[in-house]
Amino acid sequence: MSVACRIPLLLCACLLAAPAYARVGEAEVREGPRGGPCFTITPREERLGTPEFQAIVVWEGARPVWKMTMPKERTFPLTFGMCVPYGGRVASLPRTTPAPLAPGRIYSLRIEARPGKGRAASSYEARFCLARQRDGTAVVHQIWNGDREGARMYGCLPPD
Repeated sequence: MSVACRIPLLLCACLLAAPAYARVGEAEVREGPRGGPCFTITPREERLGTPEFQAIVVWEGARPVWKMTMPKERTFPLTFGMCVPYGGRVASLPRTTPAPLAPGRIYSLRIEARPGKGRAASSYEARFCLARQRDGTAVVHQIWNGDREGARMYGCLPPD
C-alpha cells in the first residue's frame, strides 16, 4: 500500500478511536421561592438548547448531601425560568433526605440531563455556599467559574 493511501486510512482510524466529548454546561444556583438554594441552568445554556432533567446531586467535598433522580420514563424540560429546590419536595420522586446546609461551606452541584433540542449539554455543574451576612442571616451565593478564593473564601465567609 502506498504512503498516499495509508495517510487517509490512518486519519480515519484516529477519528474513529477518539472518545466522544460530552459538554458540561453551567448550572445556576439562586435563592428559591421558599428560601434555600434552587438549581437550574443559566440563560446562556438555555439559548443553546433545553435539556430533559434526569438527576441532581449536591456534594460537600466528596460526600453527597442530597440527590434526586427521575424515573427513566418521566422527565421534564429544564429551563432557566424554573428551578429544582434543595431537598426536592416532590414526594413521588426517588430522593435522599437532604442534610442541613451550613453557612460558610462550599457545595458542588451536578445536574444530569438528556440533551434535548439544540446543543444542550448532558450535565451542568456549579459551586455555591450559604454566605453569612452581618445581621446573622445566610443567603445563597453562587461561586462562578473564574472567581478567586480570597480572604472571604469566594464571598462565603462573613464580612469583617
